[in-house]
Amino acid sequence: MNKLIKFLKPFGASVLAILLVLIVQVYCDLSLPTYTSNIVNVGIQQKGISEKIPHYISEEDMGKLQMVSSPETAELLQESYEKDEKHSSEKVPVLKLKKSVKDNDAKREKLEDAVEEPMFLIMAASQAAAEADKSGEAGANAQAAMDPAAIQDKLKDIPDTMLEQATAVYIQGAYENANVNLEKMQNNYILKTGAKMLGLAAIGMVASVIVGFLAARTGAGVGKRLRGDVYKKVVGFSNSEYDKFSTASLITRSSNDIQQIQMITIIMLRMVLMAPIMALGGVWKVFHTNVDMVWIIGVGIIAVLTVVMTLFIAVMPKFKLVQKLVDRVNLVSRELLTGLQVIRAFNTEDYEEKRFDKANKDLMKTQLFVNRAMTFMMPMMILIMNGITVLITWNGAHGINEGTMQVGDMMAFIQYTMQIIMSFLMISMISVMLPRAAVSAVRVDEVLTSETMIKDPQNPKTLPESGKGEIEFKDVHFRYPNAEEDVIEGVSFVATPGETTAIIGSTGSGKSTMINLIPRFYDVTGGQILIDGVDIREVTQHNLRKDIGYVPQKGVLFSGTIRSNILYSDPENGEEVMKEAADIAQATEFITQKENGYDSPIAQGGTNVSGGQKQRLSIARAIAGNPKIYIFDDSFSALDYKTDVTLRKELAKKTKDATVLIVAQRISTIAHAEKILVLDDGKIVGEGTHKELLRNCEAYHQIAASQLSESELAEDMKEVG
Repeated sequence: MNKLIKFLKPFGASVLAILLVLIVQVYCDLSLPTYTSNIVNVGIQQKGISEKIPHYISEEDMGKLQMVSSPETAELLQESYEKDEKHSSEKVPVLKLKKSVKDNDAKREKLEDAVEEPMFLIMAASQAAAEADKSGEAGANAQAAMDPAAIQDKLKDIPDTMLEQATAVYIQGAYENANVNLEKMQNNYILKTGAKMLGLAAIGMVASVIVGFLAARTGAGVGKRLRGDVYKKVVGFSNSEYDKFSTASLITRSSNDIQQIQMITIIMLRMVLMAPIMALGGVWKVFHTNVDMVWIIGVGIIAVLTVVMTLFIAVMPKFKLVQKLVDRVNLVSRELLTGLQVIRAFNTEDYEEKRFDKANKDLMKTQLFVNRAMTFMMPMMILIMNGITVLITWNGAHGINEGTMQVGDMMAFIQYTMQIIMSFLMISMISVMLPRAAVSAVRVDEVLTSETMIKDPQNPKTLPESGKGEIEFKDVHFRYPNAEEDVIEGVSFVATPGETTAIIGSTGSGKSTMINLIPRFYDVTGGQILIDGVDIREVTQHNLRKDIGYVPQKGVLFSGTIRSNILYSDPENGEEVMKEAADIAQATEFITQKENGYDSPIAQGGTNVSGGQKQRLSIARAIAGNPKIYIFDDSFSALDYKTDVTLRKELAKKTKDATVLIVAQRISTIAHAEKILVLDDGKIVGEGTHKELLRNCEAYHQIAASQLSESELAEDMKEVG
């Protein structure tokens, strides 16, 4: 979770904006049940009468009200009402509440408190009289109903909801006597309340859309930023880091893992932030609706948490496996695709299919287990929510029957309870989803926080502009991380500008490793490598590599065109530089034979060109950069002898002032080099020209004997003397 929050820090402003909009959305959602309750309680049951004192009353009803009131209340009533011409008639004079009282909260509340008891007294007397008419004991019952002591006792025992309803019934009768259109009043109340609900729903909808947009934008931003950061980090990796993280794992981390983080970020911003606000707001609303049934919410929350925790315990270990299994599927898939020709050549298709099928089935089984567990959750949640609804309805019905609760309040309570339980459900579901995202976040963070072995110095030097690219190895040692022995041991030599320095040796002697030390793909573990007298570890990697034209052992091309691949070292170079590089690399012939020439497409990995063509384009790319140092790591192995000879001849003209290092397996490729280094088991066992080494170096002589015919070897030895 900490890692996810860390990734969200740069988007703090967006998160704050989402939080504020969510508060608006939650306010709208929590207000709707209250209005629903008002429509049922006030709009339907009370005919739209929401006031606690009549705003209109006939003079006859006013007289009755004053008659049962105290002198102070009677005087207050007299002062609070005035003649209403609109509703008055010759037979029925009507009074209306003065505007000064209506608009003044203190005066209005004082009047409400004063007339509550007289209004209930009249309602009780009316009810008693009606019952007396049925039983024939009107006088005695009416007198009992008017007894003040009995009224006070009744007022103490009556619930507030019944008192409110009794007040509303009295006001309804008063309005009927005052010629007030109750139907119009009821319709107006329902329409106004409904309009407010529509307005709140519209605001809530807009807020939800804004939250969705901001959450999606933030999630996409997090994904984009992480992919960019991972890419920048991986580009700066040395070969040691690539050895630590497999290519398949890096692909998974930069795609699937970041996608998991992006998805959970959106869900967190939309649901996790909203859930506690909704839960707290719902609880606050419930305590203002009916405290007696709060225990039902506790039962629902406990039931939800029990189900979720059970699933969490069962599913959590599987979540940790999913990403590793995705890694495995990617690894097997990559090996199958890159090694397809070898697989076909050895007829191992069935074996590889079984290997992929096993990795695929392992992932499928784990995901099925997780998905089945998650699908089990929803029916259980629906069962719990329906059970809670039944429980609320059962208890609410008893409350309505006893007069302690109204129908609308019960409906509002059900809605608030569902909102609270859904909030806890959202939090619980996120807690189940978080582990997988947390695993992904840790895996991505491992890449971002991994210590890169190749670092630029804090106070870098620069290679001299006047330098020619002289390379000097001074007692160089190198050992791979965690290895027990040095791969390169005590290597010292100087590669002079204007000369070709060749390196040859048996397989595994350390040729490519030694070459890879120059561009700092690895750093030496002992000794120094100097270019123009400057230790390469004291300059930035960019400053170092801009002067190096590197052609790797395996020619690598990028998807695009032949033009983009040749000019990859410097896209600003023009047509002339590109064609010159292609001519020197002996690539012009096959390029011009293509329909689109230099604009012919190159497929991903250069799969639509041969190995020799790939090598020639790689060589042309290095030449087009016009560096001071050329490094060819066995880059002529796929060329035929004729092309090899011609290419080296043209290359010698281009590189006459540059330092050239060639790693080769073939004697013919390096025979004309000014200096040949013979490497054996990481040590230089011979140094000199071809002829000198034939005479002085047994290892070189053995390599020559294995490649040259007896006549060629005899002729070379004869020249040596």
